[in-house]
Amino acid sequence: MGERFRFDRMELAGALGDLGTLLPIAIAMILINGISPLGVFFSIGLFYIVSGIYFGVTVPVQPMKVIGAYSIATAMTPDQILASSFLMGIFLLIIGVTGAIDLIRKATPQPVIRGVQLSTGALLISGGIKFIIGTSKFQALQHAAEPYLSVQSVGPVSVTLVIGVAAGIVTLFLLDSRKFPAGLIVVAGGVAAGLLLGARIGPDTAFGVHLPAILPFGFPANADFSFALFALVLPQLPMTIGNAVLAYTDLSGQYFDKRSEKVTNRRACISMALANLASFCVGGMPLCHGAGGLAAHYRFGARTAGSNLIIGTVFAVLALVLGEGIMNVIQLLPMSILGVLLVFAGSQLTLTIMDLESRKDYFVAVLILGITLASNLAAGFITGMAAAHILKWDKLSI
Repeated sequence: MGERFRFDRMELAGALGDLGTLLPIAIAMILINGISPLGVFFSIGLFYIVSGIYFGVTVPVQPMKVIGAYSIATAMTPDQILASSFLMGIFLLIIGVTGAIDLIRKATPQPVIRGVQLSTGALLISGGIKFIIGTSKFQALQHAAEPYLSVQSVGPVSVTLVIGVAAGIVTLFLLDSRKFPAGLIVVAGGVAAGLLLGARIGPDTAFGVHLPAILPFGFPANADFSFALFALVLPQLPMTIGNAVLAYTDLSGQYFDKRSEKVTNRRACISMALANLASFCVGGMPLCHGAGGLAAHYRFGARTAGSNLIIGTVFAVLALVLGEGIMNVIQLLPMSILGVLLVFAGSQLTLTIMDLESRKDYFVAVLILGITLASNLAAGFITGMAAAHILKWDKLSI
């Protein structure tokens, strides 16, 4: 069966591999939507720890990107976001417990799953490059490429580009090093660069014991649930099923073989359902698993559930010790470092299409990619499903 838990520098490096996806959306939702920093990072830490212990392999924890992006863009209220967490939890619990997700999996051809993985990887690469050159939505909202640094340029060149290029080169040299793991060196170097260039832990940081409040914003109103259902939950569901369940469980099987036997579609749904209901209770954000997150952890060295316990404990302890002041520590890491992590995680995920065999299979995968880039992953997944089944007809060729 292999080792369930290992605690070494490779697991630590792998534990940091998905910060590029997690932190920008979490930070933006805290600053723009007003959700609880304590609730967000405590629920993330708890989800990492519990899922790692249960599944016994590296398990990713990510924000739900459709909900996150739309919530940030329209400055939704905490009540509307919490309502979406609750509804997603209920929907995922239903399709997991009833086994409906297994029927969805049987109806989903392998090229569709590879297309979802390819598209997710491409989105990660694109998002990472935007962080490095300073054009991401979060940076635009903050009106600065590196919002938490006092130095914004080195001569005529943006400081985020300088840090990003340097970190990218270091990552290329160290990506397969066990002595100096790339993820660990790049994140540590990023924090050092942040401190050198003006990032500071705020003087208002209060160390102590800060327990998350239950329903800190109260229970959402009926209108919040109705709005969240149509604006957030229904657009998110296809992406969650495609990427956070089907593509994720498939990739876990590729990476960990028999060690990932617990990572089934049903259990992934139930795991996310319970996480979202818990996050709802403490004022956090909607959470999921995801193929991109797993690729990130794996590419930077994570091979056991030890990585989950490491990063989960870091987030949970920081949340409990710093409370709302946890943001003062998170802000030490430059945006461009998160971008570098995203680029290399995305490249790892795109390569999963290499096991496709026919022109029709590649066409479906690339079609999903094209539609995803033009619209969104949910639309790509649905269209890819239709195309894959139509192309089974022998009279059609590509």
